Amino acid sequence: MNAIAQGAPMTAESTQPWLKSYPAGVPELINPNQYASAVELIDGACARFAEKPAFTSMGRTITFAEYERLSRDFAAYLQNIAHLKKGDRIALMMPNVLQYPIALYGALRAGLTVVNTNPLYTARELEHQLTDSGARAIVIFENFAHTLENVIDKTQIEHVIITGVGDQLHFPKSVLANLVLRYVRKQVPHYDLPNAVRFNKVLQRGRFETFTPVATTHDDIAFLQYTGGTTGVAKGAMLTHRNIVANVLQAESWIGTSASVGQDTIITALPLYHIFALTGNWLVFVKLGAHDVLIVNPRDFPAFVAELKKFRFTYISGVNTLFNALLNTPGFAEIDFSALRITLGGGMAVQRSVAEHWKKVTGNVLTQAWGLTETSPAACINPFGEDFNNSIGLPIPSTEISIRDDDGNDLGIDKVGEICIRGPQVMRGYWNRPDETAKVMMGDWLRTGDIGRLDANGYVFIEDRKKDMILVSGFNVYPNEIESVVAAHPGVLEVAAVAKADEHSGEVVALFVVKKDPSLTEQQLIDFSRQQLTGYKVPRHVYFRTELPKTNVGKILRRALRDELKKETTQRA
Repeated sequence: MNAIAQGAPMTAESTQPWLKSYPAGVPELINPNQYASAVELIDGACARFAEKPAFTSMGRTITFAEYERLSRDFAAYLQNIAHLKKGDRIALMMPNVLQYPIALYGALRAGLTVVNTNPLYTARELEHQLTDSGARAIVIFENFAHTLENVIDKTQIEHVIITGVGDQLHFPKSVLANLVLRYVRKQVPHYDLPNAVRFNKVLQRGRFETFTPVATTHDDIAFLQYTGGTTGVAKGAMLTHRNIVANVLQAESWIGTSASVGQDTIITALPLYHIFALTGNWLVFVKLGAHDVLIVNPRDFPAFVAELKKFRFTYISGVNTLFNALLNTPGFAEIDFSALRITLGGGMAVQRSVAEHWKKVTGNVLTQAWGLTETSPAACINPFGEDFNNSIGLPIPSTEISIRDDDGNDLGIDKVGEICIRGPQVMRGYWNRPDETAKVMMGDWLRTGDIGRLDANGYVFIEDRKKDMILVSGFNVYPNEIESVVAAHPGVLEVAAVAKADEHSGEVVALFVVKKDPSLTEQQLIDFSRQQLTGYKVPRHVYFRTELPKTNVGKILRRALRDELKKETTQRA
């Protein structure tokens, strides 16, 4: 029986058992007041590492000094020509190109709130995010501009900045260069956004404007980072500058024990619009003065492996499916991994088989970490170098974990309940949704919806998910959103969306459907869904039933359907 249950006096060891398991050099607490804002943090890094390479993408590299200058030009344009003011929202809708970190830093310097947007969003999804956030401006990669064209009249967007490969690659004037650019432009869908300005033109015009530094504080919102919910409607988690600064310092205090400041090379394959890469790859490693290699299309694994061979990288992060795919790509095993010190897996559960295979091929441990959009995102991480143990790790500095029952009572050690978090990285709440905020916040404590336990050494283990969320390659998919789309099909009477285990994605969406139209087919529903949903949300399996299991008040029992799929998988095995 633990000290709390016995009524013994509480000590740091009894209430925070993870502290005794901390690696040497990792502090118990961090000081979020070390920086007034994320901008001050980045400013300091750019000054300190001015001549060192900051980012590389598609063969183009910029130094920290260039990064500072280009972001200043971007911020000056936003202030003086777009006339955006402190607190205005700007959406960024791009893959991992150099323009992304430039726009991130520039927007924050201008005092704006950044709304990171998945470039693969459908028109419906984009419209919701733009209207909900009230974004006045957007920077969008030209390949996806046709989606914006379909919804812009329904939004508050006043300024459109278009970018593309041609804005990043400065080819020499040659026949080959012209052919390459012509080929790239052929791949861009037609769009009609007559008042749009090119990204490079924005930088050119901003260069001749006076940038006025904005007094950004801890309380200002740095990001509206959208995440789903039980309602199926994406909500903007309000991440303040204090949240972001705190999480950077928390992660740095952990990673710093294995980092070489100003010398590291990091591989960023996860998209910067995802909270994992946003904080864990961009901001943390800007602070550490690392050279960040941006992978534009990580799904092209042969090209990805070819890019990895060009660098003696020291850090790489990703999700389980990405690591598994790399391990199965020809040529990966021939890469020079002698410099690799940290491999970090998050976003979804790391499978033991993948972790063991990764260590065998690279000689480096695949370290599992865990967090949420609502926690900026880092909350727990395993010590580097420790073999895979199935846990999501130890709470990071200045973070508390409590396992609680439905009434909010702490259950103590080795009891299974809802994982709750308290720390300076926990969001302020959901944008314009006090009702949704109230569902997850208990004072300073965030209810995560994940079910787990805390062992005597402070390691946290996830046992189940309280939510019906489906986790596809590290991306949250919420059943209500899928069901609302599919239910709109005239041939559907009832529908339920649940998670189905998948070898490649961890989980995929499976539908259970009661037909209204007897001629309805699986392919028709998948095609219908593809018109309304981002690719990873599209159902991969459809099961037709004459009725769906329900509670006595008529609520569909998703758990019963999940159990049916698990039973089917077991029988096949």
